[in-house]
Amino acid sequence: MKELKVIDLSKTYGTKDIFNQISFIIRTNDRIGLIGVNGTGKTSLLSILSGREKGDGDRQAVFYPKDYRVAYLEQDNIIGEDLTVLEAVFQGENEQVKIVRRYEKALLELQLSGDDPAIQKEFERAQEAMTEHDAWLTDTNAKIILQRLGIQELDKKMKELSGGQKKRVGLAQVLIDEPDLLLLDEPTNHLDYQTIEWLEGYLKQYRGSLVMVTHDRYFLDRVSNRIFELAFGQLHEYKGNYEEYLIARSERERVEEDQEGKRKQLFKQELAWMRAGAKARTTKQQARIGRFEELKENLHQVKRTGDIEIDIASQRLGKQVLEIKNGDFTIGQQAILTNFDLLIQANERLGITGENGAGKSTLLNILAQRLPLDHGTLIVGETVRLAYYTQQNEEMNPETRMIAYLQEAAEAVSRKDGSQISVAELLERFLFPRHSHGTKIGKLSGGEKRRLYLLKLLVGQPNVLLLDEPTNDLDIDTLTILEDYLHSFPGAVITVSHDRYFLDKVAEKLLIFEGNAQIRSYYGSINDYLRESSSEEQLKMIAKKETIQIVEPKKEKQKLSYMEQKEWETIEDDIAGLEAKIETLTEEMNHQGSNFTELQKIQTTISEVEAQLEEKMNRWEYLSEWAD
Repeated sequence: MKELKVIDLSKTYGTKDIFNQISFIIRTNDRIGLIGVNGTGKTSLLSILSGREKGDGDRQAVFYPKDYRVAYLEQDNIIGEDLTVLEAVFQGENEQVKIVRRYEKALLELQLSGDDPAIQKEFERAQEAMTEHDAWLTDTNAKIILQRLGIQELDKKMKELSGGQKKRVGLAQVLIDEPDLLLLDEPTNHLDYQTIEWLEGYLKQYRGSLVMVTHDRYFLDRVSNRIFELAFGQLHEYKGNYEEYLIARSERERVEEDQEGKRKQLFKQELAWMRAGAKARTTKQQARIGRFEELKENLHQVKRTGDIEIDIASQRLGKQVLEIKNGDFTIGQQAILTNFDLLIQANERLGITGENGAGKSTLLNILAQRLPLDHGTLIVGETVRLAYYTQQNEEMNPETRMIAYLQEAAEAVSRKDGSQISVAELLERFLFPRHSHGTKIGKLSGGEKRRLYLLKLLVGQPNVLLLDEPTNDLDIDTLTILEDYLHSFPGAVITVSHDRYFLDKVAEKLLIFEGNAQIRSYYGSINDYLRESSSEEQLKMIAKKETIQIVEPKKEKQKLSYMEQKEWETIEDDIAGLEAKIETLTEEMNHQGSNFTELQKIQTTISEVEAQLEEKMNRWEYLSEWAD
C-alpha cells in the first residue's frame, strides 16, 4: 500500500502563518475532503502536495515512494492554449496514457489525411504498441470519461474553448492519468447534475487516493471518508463523511469550551491569590506564580472558524419589486427568452439553474438593467435597492487597503436593531482580524477577495439580492452563515446556482433553463426536481420499450399458421445470432481501436440489438404455446 506522509510542514506568507508544523498521512483509498475558511491555506496545501510549492526552510516535509504519481486539477486550470483537446487530455505521465495519446493522435491524423502513406504507417505502429502494451482498456476507459464529461471535438484548440469547457478538459486529463493521488480543487464547478452524479460514483470507486476542496456539501458527503479541517495554522483530522465531521467537530468544540471554562475558573482563583500577596516567597509559592503565568498565556485558546455574523439592516421594500412582461432576448442566433413573463415579489426566494450556456446569468443581467430586452418590458419598483453578486469581482485596486475599500461604500451601517456598526467591526465579524485591516487587497487570497466583495455589497444595505454562483468561491463556513442570513433577509433573493445543497436551503421556487428559451417553473427543492426528472426519463424508456413489444389479438387458436410455423423453425437460431452479436459488440467495446465517438455508436447498436432480442424472446414465448 502506497502512502504519502507530511511531517511538520510549515508555511508562512509575509507575517501570516498558514501552516504551523502540521503532520498527516494519506493512504490508498482515502477520500479526503479539505475544509477551511478562505485564506487558511487549502489551495496552498494542494500546491505543496503536488510539488509545485514547498514549505518553509530547506528541510523536506512531504515524503512518498519514487514511483508515486500525483495529478492536480487547479481551480483555475492552466493548460497550454495552443494544445489541442486531444493533446491536453492525454498529457499525463501514465505510460499507458502516453501510448493511447500516440494512438489517438495517429487515428485523428488518419481521419484527416487517410491517403498519406506516412500517416498510415504511423497508425499501424501505434496500433501495434496498443496491443503490445495491452492499452486498449485504458483507451476505452478514457473514452468513457470523455463521453461522460461531454468532450467531443478532440481537434479543437484549448484557446477556442470556454472556461467551463477548459475545466472539463482538465478534469478529464487527471482522471484519465489515474495517478496514485488525485488533488481536485472545486471539481464540480461547471458540471451539470448528471455529470456530478457520475463523478461521485467514479471517485467512490477510484483505486488511488483523493484530496479535494469543494463547496458542494452533498458531493463532499457522498464521496469523502475523511475530513481535514484547516484553522489557525493547524490541521484537524476527522473520520467519516461531511455529516460525521459536523457531529465530531461539534463535540470537539464542546470539550474545548469545557476546558476553557475550567481554565478561567482556575485563573480567577490564582488571580485572587496573587492579589492577596504572599508573606514569604517560598519555592512552592514560586512554582504557583509560574503556574499563574502559564494560565495567563493559555487563556482564550478556543478559536472558532465559523463565527461570521451578518447583522446588517436592509432598506424597506415596497410591493412592486421586479417584473418582466412578454420578454424576448436573443444572443446571436440563440434564443434566451421568448415571450417570457416573470414576477418577483417582496419575499421571493427564487433559484435559477439548468444547462450551461442557456442564459441564466443573462437573466440576472437583464434584471440588474445591465442588458436591455430585445422586446417586452422590465418594471423595477421605486423602492428597489439592488445588490448584484456577479461571478467576477468588480475591479479591485490591489494597492487599496481592505478598510479603505469598504469605506468607499460607507463608514458605518445600521444593524437590524437600529444601532450602528463600523466597517472595522464588520471586517472582524467576517473573519478579517483587526490587525489585518490595513492589508492591501493584492495580498488577499481569491476566496478572501470574494468574501470582501460580498461584504461591500451588503454594506450598501440592499433589499433585493442577485447572486450568480455564490458557492463557487466562498468557503463552507461563510456559505453556512450566508444561508442563515438569507433565511431571515426581509427582501427578495434571486440565485443562479448549480449547488444542490445551497439551492435546497435558500430557494422555494426554481426556474429550470433547458436551452432554446425553454424555461420550466418548479415549486419545491432541487432534489425533488431531480428525482422527478429521473422518474420521467425512466418512464420514457419503459414506454419506448413497450412500443416494440408485439401485442397479439386475444382469440381462440388451435395451431400455428403456415407463416408462423416457418418463423418458429428459425426463431431459436435468430435468438442465438442476436446473443452472439451482443457478445461480439461488447468485446469490441472493450478492445476496439476507434475514437471515443465510435464507443457511443457501439453502445447505441447494443441497445438496438437488445431491443430486437427482447422482441424475439417475446415472440418465442407466444409461438411456443401453439408449436407441436
